Amino acid sequence: MAKSFNDRIADLLKEKKMTQKELSEIVGVTTASMSHYVKGDRVPRAAVMASIAQALGTTTDFIVYGESNDSKAEIDQAVRLIARNADHISREDKLKIVEILLREKRS
Repeated sequence: MAKSFNDRIADLLKEKKMTQKELSEIVGVTTASMSHYVKGDRVPRAAVMASIAQALGTTTDFIVYGESNDSKAEIDQAVRLIARNADHISREDKLKIVEILLREKRS
């Protein structure tokens, strides 16, 4: 059986060793609302879902759809998109992509 968004939130809370109360404070909702989200009684609005994802270090796609939370999968997808559209990408946009890839990570 596929997991639902509330199961994924609960799993991420365990993984991050975070309580519902801590998450609710970060997201800016009441503890009761967060409890309803985790139980699956309510579905958060898009803005709240985005805040939950950010607080849990994931994406809304992962929480909502269960799509990969794996950066390797995201990189593979980006490579496929660039390869498929390479003939349609302007020189300027190609240079932007290269700049992004060569940028040093800032601490």
